Amino acid sequence: MREPAQRLTGVGSTIFAEMSALAVRTGSVNLGQGFPDEDGPAEVIEAAVAALRGGRNQYPPGHGTPELLDAVVAHQRRHYGLELDRSQVVATTGATEAIAAALLGLVDPGDEVVVLEPYYDSYVAMIQFAGAVRRPVTLRAPDFRLDAAELAAAVTDRTRLILLNTPHNPTGTVLTRSELEAVAAVAIEHDLVVVTDEVYEHLTYDHEHVPLATLPGMFERTVTISSAGKTFSVTGWKVGWASGPADLVASVEGAKNWLSYASGAPLQPAVAVALNEHDAFHQALAKDLREKRDRLCAGLSTLGMQVYEPAGTYFVTTDVSALGHADGRAFCAALPELAGVVAIPSQVFYDDLDEGRHLVRWAFCKQREVIDEGLRRLGAADLRAR
Repeated sequence: MREPAQRLTGVGSTIFAEMSALAVRTGSVNLGQGFPDEDGPAEVIEAAVAALRGGRNQYPPGHGTPELLDAVVAHQRRHYGLELDRSQVVATTGATEAIAAALLGLVDPGDEVVVLEPYYDSYVAMIQFAGAVRRPVTLRAPDFRLDAAELAAAVTDRTRLILLNTPHNPTGTVLTRSELEAVAAVAIEHDLVVVTDEVYEHLTYDHEHVPLATLPGMFERTVTISSAGKTFSVTGWKVGWASGPADLVASVEGAKNWLSYASGAPLQPAVAVALNEHDAFHQALAKDLREKRDRLCAGLSTLGMQVYEPAGTYFVTTDVSALGHADGRAFCAALPELAGVVAIPSQVFYDDLDEGRHLVRWAFCKQREVIDEGLRRLGAADLRAR
């Protein structure tokens, strides 16, 4: 057996693939991976079918189809008052590729990237692929707020970029305007670029999402990333985009050209339909998810776990140490046999294992019947450590 390249050291298969495969193998309720089990707007799906049948099946422009670029421009103006043109948007194969391309296009080997911990696992992989060094700033239980002093202390003369995620996966934190102002102050003082992952921008619960690019002095140094997957419940389409000043977007596109070049030819015009005509869908989705969040949080709380209610995203975090479990990964590995349920151990999102070792992430972007069945199974099992 040949050894893989060193850039893959420690970043093998994702925890999501591992736990979803475990759910299928054991017949467990999957409250782990964050994908909905209901599709997005029927009209948007029909728009994709029409594009397929209408011949949109060859390479689209690498920059993105005109319909999608214009729809993103209109979306940013309508929701946030940001004025863009087509040169300031690039289509990507989901937000994951946008993040990869931003890091590969904007960071050199040896540069430092400040990133909020816990972090989505692709951040670790792509910082490593870029040859950069991650400098985590930890959001700590119980409130998972950003400590401005810790953020400032993480910046050195080698720092090139801040990678920000709000609404934040896995904690569900939505950064406040004052927290974002602290990020802006650090970025401006040290002349840093900020890449913001905002894929859950429309899925917040009684909390306002504020794009960092709307703060004074930040548009010209911010790459804003989002996608259709979460907003319109089409996670398998993998249509995303990055927007911002033309020079930064060109750097993102420069790397993206050598990753996928282009993708989703019939899906991009369908996503344009979603962005232009279906705000009501994600507004209703956020309301629905808030009720499901409350349903899952209440159920998990009755089982004896400490529950940290999220302000956004698909996910709720619990502390399983109250059940006598010191290790969330061991708890999640045993859960399918114990209760027929799958969840995600949060420690895989941390460098500081002591901070995340006892935390577990659960997804509530499921049908109510699935959530209820998961809670029924958990309630029927003895979850306390033996």
